[in-house]
Amino acid sequence: MTPVPAPRRRTVLGGAALGTLATAGLSAPAAPAAYAAQGAPVGQAPAGSVSYRDKRLLIDGEPALVLAGEIHYFRLKRADWQSRLDRAKAAGLNTIASYIPWMWHELPDGTIDVTGRTRPERDLGAFIDLCHRNGFLFIARPGPFTMAELKGEGVPERVREDHPEIVSTGWYDAPATTPTVDYLAPAFLREARRWYAAVMPVLAERLRARGGPVVSVQLDNEIGMLAWVSNSPDLTDHLTADFDGWLHEEYGDGLAGRYPFAGADAAGRRKAIRHPEDAYGAALMHDLGRFMRGRFARYVTELRRAAETHGVTGVPFVINIHGTSDSRAEPFPIGISQLMETYAGVEGTISGADFYLGDLTLRNVTDLYLINAFMDAVNDEDQPVTALEFDAGHADYGQNMDSQTSPSGVGLKTRLCVAQGAKMINYYLFAGGFNPKLDKPTGDGNDRIGITGERHGFAAPVDPEGRPGVSYASTRRTVRAMGGAAGVLAPMRATYDDVALGFVPDHYLTEYHPPELASVQRVLDEAVNTRGAGPRGSLARAMLLGGFRYRSVNLQAGDLDPARVPVLALATGEHLGAELQRRLVRYLEAGGKLLLSGRLPVKDMADRRCTVLAEALGLTAGDTLTDANRFWLSVTAHGWAAPLPEVRLSRAQLCAPARGTTVLRELSTGKGCGFDIPVGRGRAVVITTDYQCDLTFWGRAFRALDAAPALRHSATDPGVFLLTTADGERGRLLHAFNVSSGYDQDFTVTEHGKPLFGGERLRLPGRTAAMLPLGLAAGGLRIAYATAELTGVADGRATFRALGALGGEGGEGGHGGEPAVGESVVAVEGRAVCDGARVSTEGGRTVLRVRRAEFTVRRA
Repeated sequence: MTPVPAPRRRTVLGGAALGTLATAGLSAPAAPAAYAAQGAPVGQAPAGSVSYRDKRLLIDGEPALVLAGEIHYFRLKRADWQSRLDRAKAAGLNTIASYIPWMWHELPDGTIDVTGRTRPERDLGAFIDLCHRNGFLFIARPGPFTMAELKGEGVPERVREDHPEIVSTGWYDAPATTPTVDYLAPAFLREARRWYAAVMPVLAERLRARGGPVVSVQLDNEIGMLAWVSNSPDLTDHLTADFDGWLHEEYGDGLAGRYPFAGADAAGRRKAIRHPEDAYGAALMHDLGRFMRGRFARYVTELRRAAETHGVTGVPFVINIHGTSDSRAEPFPIGISQLMETYAGVEGTISGADFYLGDLTLRNVTDLYLINAFMDAVNDEDQPVTALEFDAGHADYGQNMDSQTSPSGVGLKTRLCVAQGAKMINYYLFAGGFNPKLDKPTGDGNDRIGITGERHGFAAPVDPEGRPGVSYASTRRTVRAMGGAAGVLAPMRATYDDVALGFVPDHYLTEYHPPELASVQRVLDEAVNTRGAGPRGSLARAMLLGGFRYRSVNLQAGDLDPARVPVLALATGEHLGAELQRRLVRYLEAGGKLLLSGRLPVKDMADRRCTVLAEALGLTAGDTLTDANRFWLSVTAHGWAAPLPEVRLSRAQLCAPARGTTVLRELSTGKGCGFDIPVGRGRAVVITTDYQCDLTFWGRAFRALDAAPALRHSATDPGVFLLTTADGERGRLLHAFNVSSGYDQDFTVTEHGKPLFGGERLRLPGRTAAMLPLGLAAGGLRIAYATAELTGVADGRATFRALGALGGEGGEGGHGGEPAVGESVVAVEGRAVCDGARVSTEGGRTVLRVRRAEFTVRRA
């Protein structure tokens, strides 16, 4: 198990640790201040720093768990602000977040109103102050882009009209199909600075360090997303000239060997960039993506400098990462790859996930796991994981009654994020509202600020009229469950087995792909089918459901030390950069153990031959067979993989090994597609077929590399997995998940072969999760273990909820009546009491057996 490292300090702004945060009461708080600032009246919390260290978010020097809800003040009448905050307070939230749209505050004459002189709903400071008076912290999201279904994505249309040179054109000079702009165009930067000059002083006056509620400020929103989803890079004259200069600086005299247009004049080079040809299409796709990473970083630096110039310091700046679609997250790491240089290792900046996954199921649970794991792989050793736009509501975004998520979704997603170390979650959108009319009609059909019609946020937990929606109750139960345990959760870090999944950001440099070019399509086909989770998603899913608590490592960050990463799993197609191939060879030779899934890498990311890794493995790539009409491609198991039934698969790359053992063979040819190969002091298992998610097979593959999960459970049906977090003081929470479709699971848990929870069985209802203490100091008690979820702590006591009662938070049950619950067992070091419990003592422990849905254990 990876130990929790010694603390380091990453302080955004110095300041005395004058308050404490996140020691929760016995139940979910009636007001957010109950776990935001202990001992201080609402609105009078002492000022202090906001910082992060060792994966923890610190407010006033103490670990914090920020649970926010997005409420758009500009979509509500000022008289309705309080009622929506009351709903947030009743739900147990401790923070409010909001976009601050430039296009709402800029008037037709170009002046900017943030004080409410033209409309009371434009008084930004008044809304933030009202949040503060209600005990909330505040996350500000001032753009320049805000999206949020606003016209022009929140940037006034005037900006594009006044400066046509910032408007983007894409491949082959086609007009952009989205309202994106060239971020670094001088005219756009001047306009953005002008907007910041108006809005940032309002935030600066209300920073936490100045006694206000503002604890974080987002810089822009979903940077690069518009050009990505439309495959329309911002190829303005300004950007193209910048890129041309970057190519010359990057490749120097070698540029001609990469691009045939290198010898042309400037106009010819820029035309060749905009009108790519197949001979260099793959290389251009890769290089343009790499260049844009640095360009986005320069843009964020400009925004941050402007914000700081106007007094916004002492809070983390946040970069929002977008990338889910159709309830899946396969493309999400594109956003990480695009934006990692804007925040990775940048002091005072953290990243925030933006995801919309609907229900969490066996199909997509690994998607969310990888969102958090890959973000953490790019973060530095201090930066925490956050979810800045966490999909709330019931998903009927089209108001067509054709989509509805179950009550379990918000609970399972929240709990998985928390189990992976998330310290800030913003439920988006928490409360709906109305799109007001534009000050000056434009004749665009409805003359409103938004594109959703009059009402907006109809699927939110609180509907536009302020009524609790269908998802309000489940969101409230989830938030209160997390808030009740906030004092325990806030200082904890995720803990892992000694297995890591490799993350290759360059595999996701596919956002700008020149269309209809064969070389580009080859890279795209390989990347999309294998990157991240492996073919069919089997590798990442088998690791999670097979019991591994695995982290991810960024393979582009430097060489791997086998002592720190004993076993590495990697999904890759035939394209893998030359330096990464050499890095993996060095890792193997030094004693590392590698599980490679996908195809044998034989090319670099520019689609040029590169066989460094294949040669070290002693493998020669042959034909790739596919399952086709009247040919049922089948694979048989051999060696340690046997016995297993012959299985039909869709693709197998046949390879010839120079040494080692063949463990999978294609049936009709007898040729190998799975191998166990010694390399130097290390060992590699190479699977070159899209093998299914068979936990027996993948478990054997990892055991061949001497890897096995420390935690095991006895559940036989798929859907149960276990994660852990630790506080560095011997205390842990075991996060048990059952994401199966409503099937209850009954199981025991062992660690390194020894029973946990005194050997007691856990019965976890379908589509629920639970946080179970192990050796945890809470409320003046040392809880050796509990088979019920910890829901609150206070001096000398702790409250629990039985596993059978979890359906009320997010499972398919929980509608009416007292749930049927079994016996819960709580073992406490020393003496303890609980009303109605059967009590026994075991070696200095008090063991309490209780048959109630909720109960309190007290120190005797």
